[in-house]
Amino acid sequence: MATDSIYDVTGRIFDIQRFSMHDGPGIRSIVFFKGCYLRCRWCCNPESQEYGIQQLTLGGKTKAVGRDVTVREVLEELEQDRMYYIRSGGGVTLSGGEAMAQPDFAYALLKACRSAGLDTAIETTAYADRDVVERLIPYIDHILMDIKHINSQKHIEFTSRPNEKILANAQYIARYCAQHSNDLTIRVPVVPTFNDTAAEIADITRFANELPGVRQLHLLPYHRLGQDKYAGIGREYSLSEITPPSNEKMHELAEAARAVSSLHVQVGG
Repeated sequence: MATDSIYDVTGRIFDIQRFSMHDGPGIRSIVFFKGCYLRCRWCCNPESQEYGIQQLTLGGKTKAVGRDVTVREVLEELEQDRMYYIRSGGGVTLSGGEAMAQPDFAYALLKACRSAGLDTAIETTAYADRDVVERLIPYIDHILMDIKHINSQKHIEFTSRPNEKILANAQYIARYCAQHSNDLTIRVPVVPTFNDTAAEIADITRFANELPGVRQLHLLPYHRLGQDKYAGIGREYSLSEITPPSNEKMHELAEAARAVSSLHVQVGG
């Protein structure tokens, strides 16, 4: 791909959220990609999973979810908040969906951000072919990677996909980040009936603790904020009987993680 063509590469997104404080350092703009390989039962953005443009009905109003944009168009919007990025140490975060599911667009956007001097981050499941990871990672300053479970069968049950590719990519990404001083944070969405026991969190933490260069583990409590969207796109929410973990429960799990690692463990991102 020629350098002067990256601005014309087209991708599909469903939102750009400005002034975020929880998706990488500083004040950030989040570009939400359409499409994901996983089908996590608890996903708070179910409209992000399908690549196709959908209709979402909320509060009696229907809107199209998904639009095709060029890198140039996205960059023009991101540049509007450059001063906030500079003052806060922030930048741009690719999220979704899964940005690695649109590798050409993700590569072009990251490269354009790098050329513009914008700090970059990605929220990722890392469920992608290795050549995609190798292509993107040199242009990412901060990686926020989910490790949802160590047991592959349970991972399939709750996300529709096994976890071997994810764990292998985590090891590769960690080695790369350690060698190039990139920032890698492991995040665990804590979901009752899926991975909310001390033993399961300890297993994930041990794996993360062995990854070179990882210093932080974030435990993210399950919530229901996206539940209404399922009905809005004509899908059933399969975790309707599950209640979010209490603060006490989350802190117990954090202590279980601290007991088996040297990582900085925190509840929330």
